[in-house]
Amino acid sequence: MHLPFRVDGRRALVTGGASGIGAATCRALAAAGAQVTIADIDQPQAEALSRELPNASVLLLDITDEAAVRSAFNGIDRLDILVNSAGIGLVGGVEQTGLPDFERLFRVNVTGMFLATRAALPLLLAAKGAIVNIGSVAGLVGVKMRFAYCATKGAVIAMTRQLAVDYPTGIRVNCVCPGTVDTPFVEAYLEKYHRHEKEKVRAELNQRQPVGRMGRPEEIANMVLYLCSPEAEFVNGAILTIDGGWTAA
Repeated sequence: MHLPFRVDGRRALVTGGASGIGAATCRALAAAGAQVTIADIDQPQAEALSRELPNASVLLLDITDEAAVRSAFNGIDRLDILVNSAGIGLVGGVEQTGLPDFERLFRVNVTGMFLATRAALPLLLAAKGAIVNIGSVAGLVGVKMRFAYCATKGAVIAMTRQLAVDYPTGIRVNCVCPGTVDTPFVEAYLEKYHRHEKEKVRAELNQRQPVGRMGRPEEIANMVLYLCSPEAEFVNGAILTIDGGWTAA
């Protein structure tokens, strides 16, 4: 019997793969048969995850370093799947956003994705592979006090569509746009900005999604897995929301 959503024997690389949505994606791809490379700046966490997964490896990588990215991908002989999951956030409207923070967000969320994609492209074209970019509902709608973050995720969506247009038969490029997902990313936000009222703000984050809860990392990861699988071969240039109904409201 054919089991859907298998990626047996395919080689995948996940940036930001050591935690949150990236880690869940590594687990989902490995469980579906892929050989996964966990690319991250957090080597201890990446190595701990790699010990959980069959045929996994660790690549210590700062995606904002052009020379390091080029060198890392030059050392890879084959790649079928690239998941651009690395990203950072920032709280603040335009008046509260300093230029260094604005540029830092673009360096990681946009420039880093560009560098990884450009370096991986020859390998992915050779394999007729797939790219999945992790965007956000913040690239589709305005989110209060997230000026720089919204700007970067809008760029991720635009980059996804442009790549799908340039390489329509060579690779597939799609973007997943989650709502708020219960990850260490959210915990760090609560600790930094709402330490004295964590549970109150956590409840507000749950209610921001019409279904009444935050997403789970594995739910996002399973959508990524679908986009990487043979069952999604007709899906290209798509921007898929998984947000508990947020953008439908």
